[in-house]
Amino acid sequence: MKKNDLGLIEEKINHKETIDVEDARAILKSNDLIGIAMLARKIKLRKTQDKIYFVFNKHINYSNLCISKCKFCAFYRNGNEPDAYTMSIENIIDEIAKMPKGIREVHIVGGLHPNLQFSYYVDMISSIKKHFPTINIKAFTAAEIDHFSKISGLDYESVLKTLKEAGLDSMPGGGAEVFSERVRKKLYPNKIPYEKWAQIHILAHDMGIPTNATLLFGHIETDDEIIDHLFKLRHLQEISPKFLCFIPLSFHPQNTIFEGRITKVDAVRELKVLSLSRIILDNFPHIKAYWVMLSPKVSQIGMHFGADDIDGTIGQERVTHAAGAKSPIGLAKEKMVNTIKNAGFTPVERDALYNELEIYN
Repeated sequence: MKKNDLGLIEEKINHKETIDVEDARAILKSNDLIGIAMLARKIKLRKTQDKIYFVFNKHINYSNLCISKCKFCAFYRNGNEPDAYTMSIENIIDEIAKMPKGIREVHIVGGLHPNLQFSYYVDMISSIKKHFPTINIKAFTAAEIDHFSKISGLDYESVLKTLKEAGLDSMPGGGAEVFSERVRKKLYPNKIPYEKWAQIHILAHDMGIPTNATLLFGHIETDDEIIDHLFKLRHLQEISPKFLCFIPLSFHPQNTIFEGRITKVDAVRELKVLSLSRIILDNFPHIKAYWVMLSPKVSQIGMHFGADDIDGTIGQERVTHAAGAKSPIGLAKEKMVNTIKNAGFTPVERDALYNELEIYN
């Protein structure tokens, strides 16, 4: 791709026009990394100026038992392994209680458990809300909602309504992986396809539950499958505009069937996909450079490639670290502030819904 071809894409961005598939292909193939960064940065600055958001949060991965058995997953267990676990609700409450005062969000995801009843998940949400009424509960991917529907006999709407009444405030964007039937059949055939993922998120939006969206890349997907995934999300946001944030997630092959067969994508690829996400999803309020997946250093660079959020303090995250992530288990608030400031941006502590709580000038 020639440099002046990026200039043609820049003209579209300057006129707030959506790029097309050919433009997206050209961006992923371009070696002009700085030029790509400048395109995404234009949209980021237009939306959130020099602000970079973070949240004081805690991740809870309540169980690693899972019937889905996705081939890319290093986290799941069958139940007879020594490191298989399921947290009691009391244990979950204790874990949250250990966090310092001021926590804003608890992020809850886990495996599709073979034995737990739907009541466990409802009780989990209601207990957290009872003990920590000011914390936003962001819980359960669309894949988990589908699982709850199967084990309860309830339809998606009834599952979501029950969870919302128990205290569910918002939902993460996991379970999307990449919206390709070819990839789904090869890597995660037991997980819901795009149509059901979209249906669940639209239902959540209609019920006043904002959600996020993700992409898992760096395994067997093609450029066109990444691009198709992003344009599908753009369309969903057009018809159901309650997505808060998009998070591209780079695949970690360690401890999976891909270990030794493929290597983790490099920072250049991560930054290209991050920028392309910002450019295509210009109708999404926020794009996250998720430091757990990227590492704090690459997430710093990601701020210059279109990202305006780096997630939060996390606490203990198990899923990515099971696949060999080398990022710290959790970053303190002061570290988050310094990471953002040292990249040349203004740190903004937010709540789960992106309300600004404190600006660190």
